[in-house]
Order: sequence, then structure tokens, then C-alpha cells
Amino acid sequence: MAATISDIAKAAGVSLATVSRVLNNSGYVKEETKEKILKAIKDYNYTPSAIARSLSKKQTNTIGVIVPDITNPFYGEMIRGITKVAEEHGLNILLWDSHESVEREIKSIQALREHRIRGILITPTSSEDDRNAECIKNLENLGIPVVLIDGHLKYSNFSGIFVDNVQGSYDAVNALIRENHKKISIITGRMNSKTAQERLEGYERALLENNISINKNYILYGDYSLESGYNLTKDILSMKDKPTAIFTSSNQMTVGALKALSEHNLKTPEDISLIAFDKVDIFNILGLNISYVDGPSTELGEIGMSLLLEFLNSEYNNKEEKKITLTPTLILKGSEKLIKK
Repeated sequence: MAATISDIAKAAGVSLATVSRVLNNSGYVKEETKEKILKAIKDYNYTPSAIARSLSKKQTNTIGVIVPDITNPFYGEMIRGITKVAEEHGLNILLWDSHESVEREIKSIQALREHRIRGILITPTSSEDDRNAECIKNLENLGIPVVLIDGHLKYSNFSGIFVDNVQGSYDAVNALIRENHKKISIITGRMNSKTAQERLEGYERALLENNISINKNYILYGDYSLESGYNLTKDILSMKDKPTAIFTSSNQMTVGALKALSEHNLKTPEDISLIAFDKVDIFNILGLNISYVDGPSTELGEIGMSLLLEFLNSEYNNKEEKKITLTPTLILKGSEKLIKK
């Protein structure tokens, strides 16, 4: 018969609550008492050896996860993928939202240090900010595995899992060109992120390869927020030489763009065509057939967590860089069409 927590408590001569505090690494327990409990755990083989090792090393069985915006459905799905794999391996998740702020990102890392986490999965807010040097230093000083998910850190050599943003935006703009669009606008993400830079690169490459000149007036610089998508779409609609199509570089900006179009009583694709990067599930519920580039958010989380597990189960060295890139899928639902009037 398998040992119970009561067996551990009896063998160590302590209460059930004291054993629970040690198992969950919560609350104060005298070092001498903790050693008795750990010995009983080992003698009774009560927990998996990995957990016993983490307890003896004064580490938790917890993984730190830092994302830029927890309200964004993309990161919600990514976290779901992380959690699925983590739970399968008996790991807990401690989640932090950096709110698109490098300063909060740095504070999150400092806070995670106090929780004695075993590894970190992080989607950095910026890939170009010079303050990243402090962020990288803090991560390296933790001495634990770090895996980047769909975001880069300048000058770092951390392993990571990424989306082929160039290919995704290239495919989207090519789809618009196939519909005979020649005046195509893009609302970019925040340009201090490599993700936004790559999506702009794919946009420009598609135009040039189809002998369409790049009109700088059609490139509007957003920041991934709903508000920027809304305001910049209003700017597009006020242009004298309006584009016939818009490519939005994130799901939140797509929501903002559609809000602006709705206020002007405009529909897609009847009045203006639209393709988005990343899906918005609510569109299907509302019957809005918006074409989009499907960034594999859940898969990013699953593979990112699996990669971190590889490091946790081996001698980890931050210099052993491993990069994985996933190709997104273009889903055409009709909003890319050019409706001739």
C-alpha cells in the first residue's frame, strides 16, 4: 500500500499541517523539522524523486511565466498550452503580466527569484530597448533555464520557440494582391519588437516581389493595442487616396480597426478588405468572416514548456542555444476579397 501524508507525519513526529507546509513550500518550518520530514518522504518514497530533489535544494516545483498582456486571447491560449504540459509533469505555474512594460518585466524577474522557481518562460515586451541588458543580467543571474516564447531579447543567447512572422505577413499580403489589391495599408505593432519588424518585412517583401511600390503613407505604426488599431484605422479612412485593404499586425488592433469601420458604417469586404495577424474567436461568434494569419498560440506554449523540460531534466547551460520556428497558417474567410463597385 502506498504511503500517505499521515504516514509521513507519524514517522517525522509532526502534524499533518507541518508536512503540508513542507510539501507545498509554504509557511515557516524549522530546518531540523524539515529535515526529518524530508527523510521520511525519502524513506517512504512518498513523492517523485524530482520533487524530493527540488525540496532538498530549496527550490519549488514551480515555473515562472511572464507575458506582456494577460488580457490578450493569444497569450491566454499560449498559457493554456504551457499549463497542459506543466501539469502532465507535476509542475506549477506562477504567472506575471508585464503590461507591455520593460520596467515591470524586470520587477517580475526579481519577484520570481524570491519564489525559487525552477525555470522561466518569457515573452519579452521589447527586443530593442537598451534596458534589456538589465533584464538579461537578471535572468542569467537566476542560474536557471530560460526559454523565450514568440519574442526576442537583444544580445541574449537564450533558447526559444518563435513564429515565422515574415512568412505569415508575406502570405497575407500576397492573398490580398491575388485579389487585385494594389493599395494595401499595414498597421504595424510596436517597432521596438522584432515581431513587428518581421511582420512589416513580410508586408514589404510581398509588395516588392509583385512590382508594387511601397507607399510610406500606407504604413501606420501601432503598438499592438486596440486603441492604436482604432485610431490608425480612422487615419486610413481620412486619406484622400484611400487603400482598398488593411493588414493589421495583431488581434487587438484588428478589434480596434473593426470598431472604427463600424462607426463609419463600413463593412468588410464590401467597403474595404481586411486580413489580420492572429485570430479573434469572438469574430466567429458574431458571424464576422475575417481572414487571418493563425499564429499557433497553444502549440507555442506546449513546445516552449517541453523545451524547458528538456533543460530541467539535463545539465543546463544558457549558452546551449536552441531555436524552434513554427510556420503560421493563412485562413481565408472572405474579408480579403476586392469588391468592385
